Amino acid sequence: MNKSLVLTGMMGVGKSTIGRLVANRLKIKFIDVDKIIEKKEKKTIKRIFEDHGEKYFRILEEKTTLKILKNNKSVIALGGGAFINNEIREKVLSSCVSVWLKVDLDKLIRRYNKNDKRPLLDKKKLNTDVKKIYQSRKKIYSLANFKINCDNIDKTKVVKKILNFYGN
Repeated sequence: MNKSLVLTGMMGVGKSTIGRLVANRLKIKFIDVDKIIEKKEKKTIKRIFEDHGEKYFRILEEKTTLKILKNNKSVIALGGGAFINNEIREKVLSSCVSVWLKVDLDKLIRRYNKNDKRPLLDKKKLNTDVKKIYQSRKKIYSLANFKINCDNIDKTKVVKKILNFYGN
């Protein structure tokens, strides 16, 4: 298959980890959109949000992602909010194979508690923030070609499922 494989889902679900593993198995390039943005801006996503705000980041994310989506046959990990963008989503759905990685919210909240890198989350109201973000995004995430519930299955099984979806 010549299409790129795009992973979407909430921040912290494992898009980068799984994406790297899938790319290695397929022997194709792995691209982490957030890492590309951080490299270009020479700062973390959280710092970009703090210094310039979400609007600035979303414009940067759109430009960067649309450019990356022109690559053929890559595994691409989108940022958590990228698939919400109409242009990005339309491009992904028309030219790529997309997979929504889904993880139980309580599990995600535990992951977020261990790490302070997430720009849209306030530790003081983490549960509320996570639930609100997820509620606003789940309908859009569900537009992806495939969905994998990553709860209670290990990375190897997730990778296998993705390879099956992708046709390998």
